[in-house]
Amino acid sequence: MIYGNESISHYSRSNVSIWMTMAFQAGVLNIGGFMACHRFVSHVTGFATFFGYELNKEDSSHAIGMLIVPLFFLLGAMLSGVLVDIRLKQHKKPKYYIAFGVIFFLILIVLLGGVSGKLGVFGESVYSLGDYLLLVLLCFICGVQNGTITTVSKSVVRTTHLTGITTDLGIGLVRLINYKKIEGPLDNEKKATMMRVGIIFFFGLGSVVGGYAFNHLEYLGFIIPALTSGVLFLMMLYFQLFKRA
Repeated sequence: MIYGNESISHYSRSNVSIWMTMAFQAGVLNIGGFMACHRFVSHVTGFATFFGYELNKEDSSHAIGMLIVPLFFLLGAMLSGVLVDIRLKQHKKPKYYIAFGVIFFLILIVLLGGVSGKLGVFGESVYSLGDYLLLVLLCFICGVQNGTITTVSKSVVRTTHLTGITTDLGIGLVRLINYKKIEGPLDNEKKATMMRVGIIFFFGLGSVVGGYAFNHLEYLGFIIPALTSGVLFLMMLYFQLFKRA
């Protein structure tokens, strides 16, 4: 993945390390969005739920916002499609470094905007335009991240939410338990199961670390995903542009 090759090994050490780092990063971003304005940002399900909730309140003005915000997750996924998926289908090298660069610079904007007071009061529910801007940015970031990893893993890996991964883990565990009844080797299933366990663990770890950081640092807690995304961006930039495989 780091070189942008089409023929990747799904469970190579470098790929797995990147996936775990991004799962950790997503856990931090998700808890950060929740603690900043009481909304989860790494999956669309919550916004659909809040849309129904807000629509049935006496003041339903926020319902439109809850409908619009997840569209930016979609736009982020579409951007990753332009940078990665379409290029792979055209047998061109995907531009991972641009996708990771977008994630890094948008997280920097969240960090600086939050610290400077442009993104609403930390810990306040969604009321102001700044709160919605925060949600839009975080959803877009998660859309880019999830779309990129989904493409490169051929829809095996999701790093921004755990529903699909947990479902796949349950199915995989049943396959391993009943390995004697299944024809063919299960080496890939074993690797996939360990990968899924790892993603769940690192997402949870990111939530724990992020929870502690945001509780003490508020918006400054976004320095954690800024560091992880910055390292990933520089790594992709180096390997894709300066050190050819």
